[in-house]
Amino acid sequence: MTPKTPTKPKLSRSIGLFTTTMLVVGSVVGSGIFKNPAGMAALVESPFLLMLVWVVAGVVTCFGALSIAEVAGLIPATGGQYEFFRVIYGDAVAFVYGWCMFFVIQTGSIASITYVFSYYFGSVFPLWNFPEAVWQAYPVHLPFGTIYPLQEIGIKVVTASAIIILTVVNIAGIRQGGGLQNILTVAKVLAILFLVAAAFVFGQGSWTLVTSASIQSTPAGGAVLTVLVLTLNKALWAYDGWNTVTAVAGETLNPQRTIPRALLLGSVSILGIYILINLAYLYTLGIEGMSVSESVAADVAQVALGPWGLTFVAVMVMISTLGTSNGTILQSARIFYAMAADGLFFKHLSKIHEHFRSPSSALLWQCVWSCVLVFTGTFDMLTEMLIFVSWGFYGLAAFGVFVLRRRMPHAHRPYKTWGYPAVPALFVLFAVGFLVFSLYADYEQWYQGQLQGSDPVLNSVYGVFIVISALPAYVAFRRMRPAGQQ
Repeated sequence: MTPKTPTKPKLSRSIGLFTTTMLVVGSVVGSGIFKNPAGMAALVESPFLLMLVWVVAGVVTCFGALSIAEVAGLIPATGGQYEFFRVIYGDAVAFVYGWCMFFVIQTGSIASITYVFSYYFGSVFPLWNFPEAVWQAYPVHLPFGTIYPLQEIGIKVVTASAIIILTVVNIAGIRQGGGLQNILTVAKVLAILFLVAAAFVFGQGSWTLVTSASIQSTPAGGAVLTVLVLTLNKALWAYDGWNTVTAVAGETLNPQRTIPRALLLGSVSILGIYILINLAYLYTLGIEGMSVSESVAADVAQVALGPWGLTFVAVMVMISTLGTSNGTILQSARIFYAMAADGLFFKHLSKIHEHFRSPSSALLWQCVWSCVLVFTGTFDMLTEMLIFVSWGFYGLAAFGVFVLRRRMPHAHRPYKTWGYPAVPALFVLFAVGFLVFSLYADYEQWYQGQLQGSDPVLNSVYGVFIVISALPAYVAFRRMRPAGQQ
């Protein structure tokens, strides 16, 4: 009698609309809304321009969700945008996307966001660190600068520990990771709404502050364009991550309908949350108070809630960033799993845990690389350039709506983009414009730096180099690909 061949484990299809929507909201609403508004206010010096930037970034995000939702309904496969690009543009573009996600975009985000969690954890529970003389004694010299792995060692250890714990939870299965995401996202949204309500009720603010510009001169002429691009970059960072839910399509119940609906519900909810909390900031502090604040959420909470306001904000940010990190860990690993399953990444990453039915190897190696970035301290530099790279891929994904409408005109589409062709066209034009103006803003900073004798960091240029670095890696993996997958 011929022995039965062991059945290869498959991913578990078990999450629904609520969890996928919580993944969208939870993966986006992190530290950006507590950290970025102060810097944005200092740039624009105008409540109107500040709110305009948040609304424009939110509307553009909704346009992107409306566009990519059609592609997600048509290609409901694990791996999300990696699979979209493979079907629409071929293996090379899909690989470049996955390469950037693994080495820079998603792992850099995991490291950066979880680091913020640990920073606020340290503000509540003081962490031990090496004296300056000790960590400076062990530098590591790299081509782009010198790093100090032992600097802020307490925060780094907590950050790595949090990433490891969240990874273990997600290895235990999509239900466990998704369940944790639901709890953390609901908690963070309730905390934000509580802060907003407290600001309006107890903040002793004024609606005049919401409409009054700074006594400092607001940008004028050509300077407005540069300032708005820089400000928009910060806002888009706070909105980033809304599309990664597409990566879990293979584990979603009825993904053709669920994923598009989650994208739309999540994006609209995020826009509403961001408008409310920025109005609360302006109502309490005004544009001038925001522009000089080191922690705008903490300042508002201290005014509205008194002495324990700082502790409340610290806990709120900890919950928020932990939820964002968990959502990013859960979703991103599915991209690397899909790449490996296609033979375009390290084969080991395609392993599915026999008992938990999760992409355990992809989760594990994602964790390892994220922790490496934590101890090198390079994630801040990476996250500054990831917005530029991300929006190149966003534009390509939305343009895929037009490609697939022409290539597959009769395919069943559970969802069709509202406002087609205007909505996806506007989104693609915005993405292209944002990339061009980002290069222009970097040039302006470089030019001013030459005049002042400094050497500014050119994030968009570095982002281009990261994309180019993927090409030789693609050639290498393509050659190693099994013959049946060529």
